[in-house]
Amino acid sequence: MNQDLTHDRYNPTMTLFKSNPASPGESGRYDARSIEVLKGLDPVKRRPGMYTDTSSPDHLVFEVIDNSVDEAIAGFADTIEVVLKPDGSVKVTDNGRGMPVDVHPEEGISGVELIMTRLHAGAKFSNKDYAFSGGLHGVGVSVVNALSARLDITIFRNGCEYAIGFENGVKTRDLETVADADPDKTGTSVHFFPSTGFFERPGFSKTAIQTALKSKAVLCPGLTTWFVDENTGEKQSWVYDHGLDQYLTESLENRDTLFAKPFTGECRTDEFQAMWAVNWMTEPGHTLEESYVNLIPTRLGGTHVNGFRSGLLESLREFCKFRNLLPKGLYLAPEDLWNTVGYVLSVKLSEAQFSGQTKERLSSRHCAGLVNLQVRDAFSLWLNQHVERGEALAELVMDQARARVRKARKVSRKQTAGGGVLPAKLSDCTSDDLQRRELFFVEGDSAGGSAKQARDRRFQAIMPLRGKIMNTWDMAPSAIMESKEIRDIVQVMGVLPGEADLSRLRYGKICVLADADSDGLHIATLLCALFLRHFPDIVKAGHVFMAMPPLYRIDVGKEVFYALDDEEKQSIVKRIQRRKKPGRIHVQRFKGLGEMNPAQLKETTIAPDSRRLVQLTVEKADSLDEVFETMDMLLGKKRAKDRKEWIEAQGDIKEIEMT
Repeated sequence: MNQDLTHDRYNPTMTLFKSNPASPGESGRYDARSIEVLKGLDPVKRRPGMYTDTSSPDHLVFEVIDNSVDEAIAGFADTIEVVLKPDGSVKVTDNGRGMPVDVHPEEGISGVELIMTRLHAGAKFSNKDYAFSGGLHGVGVSVVNALSARLDITIFRNGCEYAIGFENGVKTRDLETVADADPDKTGTSVHFFPSTGFFERPGFSKTAIQTALKSKAVLCPGLTTWFVDENTGEKQSWVYDHGLDQYLTESLENRDTLFAKPFTGECRTDEFQAMWAVNWMTEPGHTLEESYVNLIPTRLGGTHVNGFRSGLLESLREFCKFRNLLPKGLYLAPEDLWNTVGYVLSVKLSEAQFSGQTKERLSSRHCAGLVNLQVRDAFSLWLNQHVERGEALAELVMDQARARVRKARKVSRKQTAGGGVLPAKLSDCTSDDLQRRELFFVEGDSAGGSAKQARDRRFQAIMPLRGKIMNTWDMAPSAIMESKEIRDIVQVMGVLPGEADLSRLRYGKICVLADADSDGLHIATLLCALFLRHFPDIVKAGHVFMAMPPLYRIDVGKEVFYALDDEEKQSIVKRIQRRKKPGRIHVQRFKGLGEMNPAQLKETTIAPDSRRLVQLTVEKADSLDEVFETMDMLLGKKRAKDRKEWIEAQGDIKEIEMT
């Protein structure tokens, strides 16, 4: 399975049962002795890909840089230096407060040793020491230690110079005072040698490190970043006085832009800050699209980018409506505004949640609304203060919309490829653009009613399903068509079972929306089996998605949070308790989609800006064989014995990280 990388939030891991049950000749023992507990940094060494990008050691440098940047965000550092050494090592130095050297009152070891040798140890889980920080997982710099053959740390603090050393994550040199130092001199220097066996490519990318240092300087006014390559003698520094405006203008200097100066804005609250600069190209082509959260680049976007895009679009639609610029029948879609955009967006959150340790995508649901509100108000004001430029942007976006309409594949709303009438319970959408059209198969008529009210009828269609469909895994295509429910599904999609020609497919996204309980997962599994077995080409083309409705709603005061499962619920409750927000925490468990009102269903599951979708896809041939073997063992009518043996001998789960 893979996640939708376009607009939606997603869950970073899915679980699949192992597909290779132990044979009778192998040991079938499964008791307490079979359980293995990984301690310290062992989980990182065993599964490094779960904690960092293993294609190259570049991400280790980024983790250390991010720690230094957190000091800069907090106002304690103004210089960061990265030095590439001739021996293949790298040294990152900052002039922040220096890592703690005193003994932790509970753990009995120094603060720096605790940070470097324990996962989920750090000062960034609350906002006592860092109001905004990217290091919220507490594993970053300890991962660097685990994956380094050698790591040495020098700390300047309290008028002393301290040193400590590690090899392969194990302390080899106790923390000691090396010499006296200037009382005003503070900071940390981390010098490490990556273990090449953990990475596909052993060397560092100078370009990637330089880009990261440049972006930090852009996003943190007053911060000077240095890059030094001792192999070549190259030395370069960055400091930006005008921030995002200057950076975006320099990056787009060879392109024809719509505005002479970008539209820029900034907002600040106690728990949220946002800065942005945006401009549009007069012609499509390569442009600059960068987003950051707490100065960490989010290459895959996330909820902050979704809110930024929707805020700009809503403002432009309002501007066009107020000035009667939009022709009748022409609808502005997000891609019309986004095709030629160039932007830099920087958001700072006190409680940022990322999808995975590499932090390439923001998943904090509430951020979309925060960014949308600030950007929408600021851009609406700007458009009405600069009417001529606003009308030029409107004309550019309308040209994109007209081009999209011309290219859109026309589909009949109420006729299938065979000419039959579509099911009456289908609530279809009005758009003719295949790529925008979405179909939701919703569990239950009551939830279907709420979903119909929550959808955007312009591009979202709702098809309620009555209970569980039949298990079609072992059935022939002709046999499954005897079921009325299956016939309705086939008619709505427009493609027959086993058909390779997808030219008559009626929707760009086909989403399964079932309850978050065991019955809902069973229904989703049966639908997955239907698509994998009888519509494999639709799956391979990336059209099938699983919607991820929340299982819990958490209320505290006027704030509302949603949790996908028990683990996320506990994480949210702990985060609220750390913030010491006034008010009692109330947790509600949804028994089904029907319990949600349309507004809740829209926010959590259907609206593209805030929903979570997981894409159903199998990319490699060997993976496909493995998935089919697993599904056959779980759903095959003749595999009951195999299922029983598997549950008894191999009743654990296999965790697969999605990319």
